[in-house]
This record gives sequence, C-alpha cells and structure tokens, in this order.
Amino acid sequence: MVFNSAAFLFFFLPVVLLLDRLLPRLRGKNALLCALSIAFYCFDSLTNLPFLLFAALWSYLLALPLHRESGKRKLWLTLGLLGNLALLCMCKYAGFFLSVVAPGSAARSFPLPLGVSFFTFHALSYLIDCYRDRSLVERSPGRLLLYLSFFPRLIAGPIVKWKDGRAELTERRVGAAETAAGLRRFVRGLAKKLLLAEGAAAVVNAVYAAEPTALSGALVLLAAACYCLQLFFDFSGYSDMAIGLGQLFGFHFPENFNYPYISQSVSEFWRRWHITLNRWFVDYLYIPLGGSRRGTRRALFNRMFVFLLTGLWHGAGWTFLVWGLWHGLLVSLEGLFPALFRPEGKSAGKRALLRLYTLAAVLLGFLVFRADSLSQALALLGRLFCTQSDPALLLELRILFTPARLLCLAACLIFVLPIYPWLKRRAEARLGEASAALELLGDTLALLLFVFCILAMAGGGYTPFIYRQF
Repeated sequence: MVFNSAAFLFFFLPVVLLLDRLLPRLRGKNALLCALSIAFYCFDSLTNLPFLLFAALWSYLLALPLHRESGKRKLWLTLGLLGNLALLCMCKYAGFFLSVVAPGSAARSFPLPLGVSFFTFHALSYLIDCYRDRSLVERSPGRLLLYLSFFPRLIAGPIVKWKDGRAELTERRVGAAETAAGLRRFVRGLAKKLLLAEGAAAVVNAVYAAEPTALSGALVLLAAACYCLQLFFDFSGYSDMAIGLGQLFGFHFPENFNYPYISQSVSEFWRRWHITLNRWFVDYLYIPLGGSRRGTRRALFNRMFVFLLTGLWHGAGWTFLVWGLWHGLLVSLEGLFPALFRPEGKSAGKRALLRLYTLAAVLLGFLVFRADSLSQALALLGRLFCTQSDPALLLELRILFTPARLLCLAACLIFVLPIYPWLKRRAEARLGEASAALELLGDTLALLLFVFCILAMAGGGYTPFIYRQF
C-alpha cells in the first residue's frame, strides 16, 4: 500500500483516524497504531513481516541488559548492532558481494523487505541511545515495535532517533489545529509526488531507456536535471506526507529537506538534503570515529568512509558506491579549503558561482546514481560533449513535452526554490499569523490541490516512490 493510492486515501487512513479518535487512552491508541502499521506493512506481502519482527525482538532483548550497570554492556551493544547489520547485509548486499567475489556464480540476494534500511537504522539508533543513556531502555516491547513500524515513516523515513521520538510514545495530544496542519502538509506532499515528480519522471525514463549512442550531451543533461527535480519532489513529497500523517496522530517528525538546490557547497547540500540520514551518520558514526578532532588525515578518512557507507546504504551497486565516493571527495576537498566555500563576505557573483558549482556537482552525481549500471553511467558521461542525437528519439521526446508537462516542469523549477515560505511570511506579515483569512486560504488551496491529485490518480500511470527500493 502506498500513500498515493485510493485504498490508502479513502479506506485505510480514514479508518485509522476514526478509531484513533474514538479510543480514549494512549495505551489503546498505541496498540491500534502498532497493529494497523503491521497490517499496512503486510499489505504488499507477508514475507516482509519476519524481518521487521526480528529487528524489533532482537533489539528489545539485547537492549534489556544495557539498563544494568555491568562490564558487559559493550558486549550486548555489539551483539545487538551485529544482529541488525547482519539482517541488513543478508537482505540487501549478499548478492552484490557474491558477484564481486565470484563473478561467474549465479549469486542471488534474499528478498528485499520494504523499508529494511529505515527500520534497521531505527533499531540501531535505539540500541546506541540505550547504551549511551540507560534510562532510555524500553520495557514495553509494544512501544518499541510501534517505534520501528509506525506506518507514516516505515517505508522511507524520516529517520527519527530513539532519544528524540521516545517521549511521544508515552505522552501526546492532538487538537483541531494540529489535525488541520497535518492534513495540509500531507496534501502538499501528495501534490509534489503526483503533480510535479511524475511530470519529470516521464522525461527521465525516456532518456535512460534509450541507447547512450542515441543521445547528445544536451539530452543527457536534460535527463539529469529532470531526475534532480523528480528525486527531490518524489522524496520530499513522501517526507511531507509522513510528517503530515505523524501530526494527525500527535507525532512530530524532524524535517528532511530544506531547499537543497540553493546550496553554495556540497557540504551545505548535505545539511539540506535527506537531513535525518545525514544527522544519523554524523551522530552515530562520524563523531564516534573522531570527526575532525584527530587531525586532517583522520578527518578526510572519516568523511570518505561515511560517504562510502552513505552510498552503500542507498543500494548494493557500483553506481551507488561511486556516487557516495564522489560526494565524499567533494566534501573532503571543501573541508581542506573552507575559505573558498564559505559564502560569508562574498559578492553576489561569487555566491552565484558557488551555487553553479554545487548544482553541477550534484547533477553529475545523480546522473550516475540513476543509471542502471556503471557501464551505462560511463556511457552517459561520455556523451556529455556530443552534439548529435537520434532523430527518432527527439521526436519521441517532443511528443512527451505536452503543454501540461511543460507547465509541470515550469512549476518544478519554481517550487524547488524557497518561494512558498517567502509567500507565507509575506501573507503572515500582511494578515497576521493567526488570521482566519490566512487559515481559510490555506485550507482552500489544500482542497484544490487534493482535487487535482485525485484527477491525476484517476489518469493512472504513476511510478512508485523512489526511496521504497532503499
């Protein structure tokens, strides 16, 4: 089941909301959300469930000894981490590693459970936070299972650290204003996915399906730019929907995106893109490795290692590894020459150059990230300076560029910039932050967007959320 399906919008979500509001006690609400989150997870396939339950049970049992003062706490933590990492590697990387070690073998991976990277990282967060603070050990297995399986963020985040999200499992309230804000946020994310990401996806799919020899450099750059837009609106749309759904039930998830394409360095880009993943790696890996406190060489190694793992987290493939190393290299170089990439005190022209550099670096990285194989990525990179395209492919692309799709791409270029918060601030300054007119305007726009989304759903032909595969 996906958020942008009729089954979710018109059956699952209304039923969950109604039952949640009818139950008077928090304990009953938690039990309801846990049970229906499991049902949501099993909707596509029951084979996913044992992996999630293993992660929950293993983490629960291995964290219990962490509550006691004992010299074996590090041993229990290590076993807990290894169990979860073994599950992740078995499901996600076994086939890739076997293909590297024995290229001629018929290497097969285990079935990839939905959201395995996300619920594994939540389980690791739980164990590490309990090791650092014994008071965080959870005695209720049901609450821990809800933390790992809560349906709004189960499939693709945002990643909520245990120390940050634990309190709302035991105390939360939802009012009318919170419900309205959650619904508006959900509709905004739904519109990003159905009205913006889908328009860019058609162009990306057409170009990447073609033979590289049929492409000119302009078409390769067009596909890479459209993929940047598709990925941003697809993933940030999912995050908006998850955050909005969380608000409906009294949970407050951290923001996951902050207009990353206006960044003036790749380092800043990672402070704005997939923010919760970046903070997870910084808190649980980069800082424990020593961060930048142990000299320049160690800092460079730590950055490269973290971004290598970031690439691997996204998928078992050479394209993801190269993408991670590319970002690690650029972040490391920026760390060696910080004055060059610090925007403070620079002229408007120099800040524009920094933005162009960042966009070019990110675009080239995502060009490789989207490729089906490293050979395809290299072939596409090799076509960047070619000027000839296959006429048949050009005709196919011209057919794709309908007025509606051109309007969609224009909207993508507008809303990838921080125009919405600027307009909101201006409206609040003129009408007042708590103005009834402003609330009515927001609700009306949300309703109109929802109608357009329903019309888009009725047309059919949408792609799954990109981060479902991770």
